[in-house]
Amino acid sequence: MRGQPPEPFDLGMDRPNAARMYDYYLGGAQNFALDREYADRALARFPHTARTAQANRAFLARAVRYCLHAGIRQFLDLGSGIPTRGNVHEVAHAIAPQTRVAYVDNESVAVAHGRQLLATIPEATVTHADLRHPEQVLDADGVVGLLDFDQPIAVLMVAVLHFVGDDARPVELVARYRAAVPAGSMLVISHVSDDQPTEELAAPHRAVAEVYRETSNPAYLRDRPSIRALFGDATLVDPGLVDALHWCPDDPPDPGDHCGFYAGVARIG
Repeated sequence: MRGQPPEPFDLGMDRPNAARMYDYYLGGAQNFALDREYADRALARFPHTARTAQANRAFLARAVRYCLHAGIRQFLDLGSGIPTRGNVHEVAHAIAPQTRVAYVDNESVAVAHGRQLLATIPEATVTHADLRHPEQVLDADGVVGLLDFDQPIAVLMVAVLHFVGDDARPVELVARYRAAVPAGSMLVISHVSDDQPTEELAAPHRAVAEVYRETSNPAYLRDRPSIRALFGDATLVDPGLVDALHWCPDDPPDPGDHCGFYAGVARIG
């Protein structure tokens, strides 16, 4: 983060970590042997896990471009994860170089790598904070010092809310972020789900969730209505809440193809 001294980080190498496992699925190098072991367990139960992660990453890029074309030049990326190919600022700066991106993550390894990557990019910051504590996030120097909360902001919660348990009241949690940004802002969410057209499609996601229960980031599967509720009164743009493969795809997928992530973009206010 700009203007802040480096923090001592516990990289949590004693337990497999969801952020590093996701990095492994995406072909990144910021992962350890234990992460790869558990990621391979997930792949053994659902060989398309890596493809699912890649489909979600592709949705993120399309959603960022959509927000840019809608005129937004500020992004708050909550649960941003380990920097890898197709980061938000990279996608945004290819279209609008002045775009500002505030990354937030509670994983030490993600923040440490993010700060290395962004050391020479003044339009982006990385904040070490837990999205389950909105006041902490919204008061952080790397957020309020970079983003103008009088202007529209795209709030990104991509592939992160399924790591937030019901005890954290996720519907109310997301509402607090919506309330913090002005009308004309956007909310982008993707969330893995076992609410699928067939049991054959649903079962692998339950099996993968079992693997994640042994990591530092247990996963909580939710059905489509529960994921829709996360958007609250924000207005979903077309095509609504759909499988990530089917959200404004560059190349239309087979109608029966599903990656297991529900994804949507909504206009706030």
